[in-house]
Amino acid sequence: MLKFAHDRSRFVAWLLEARKRLSLQILNYTVTSNHVHLLVKDNDETNTISSSIQLVAGRIGQEYNQRKRRKGAFWEDRYHATAIESGEHLRRCLVYMDLNMVRAGVVSHPADWAFGGYHEIQGNRRRNRLLNLDILAEVTETNGADDLAIAHRDWIEETLSAERGQREEMWTKSLAVGNEQFVQEIQENLGVRGIGRGVDVIGDAYVLRESPETYEANFDPENRAIAPNNSFLWDGFS
Repeated sequence: MLKFAHDRSRFVAWLLEARKRLSLQILNYTVTSNHVHLLVKDNDETNTISSSIQLVAGRIGQEYNQRKRRKGAFWEDRYHATAIESGEHLRRCLVYMDLNMVRAGVVSHPADWAFGGYHEIQGNRRRNRLLNLDILAEVTETNGADDLAIAHRDWIEETLSAERGQREEMWTKSLAVGNEQFVQEIQENLGVRGIGRGVDVIGDAYVLRESPETYEANFDPENRAIAPNNSFLWDGFS
């Protein structure tokens, strides 16, 4: 449903509205033709992220249905959240998001895709800015927006030359990515929901696995029980 540039532009516009209304701290985003990647920082407000997703997803679905004179669900599935440790792991996730449309073969460089945070990180967007570059610089361990832009450009070029087509599911199909201590803390904080979750080691990253059932369109009652804590039923806001 996001194959039209108009709908991708509206998604970005509603992200801006979420930032204004709910103080959502957006660090990066990529709106593709059929899904969205969003990198945000928890601001200690319990419902900020879920309320922002509810606002954006709901309004996009409503606008599309009104324009097309249709009814029914716009979004097929829940959103999925992955906790990512600051520093090297977050930098890798940032670049992974920027290169989404390159991996898909749509563009040869993230600079060629308008619906993402690349240009804003590079300082090329002056109006209606979405990203909190000060926080992004902090969590990527760079010294301010200017240093971040230089480092970000280097990370992109290095990754393009090394592993342009590689897909890494740990950023989208896990509960946490980071060092061993970080992942263990996330698992402990999940309480009973963390019991039985496997931990994988992928390169230098520890990954707390999510159960495969999370990604099915039809959820049974047992799976629904974990949904409010890590996922969101998009269908309810179409």
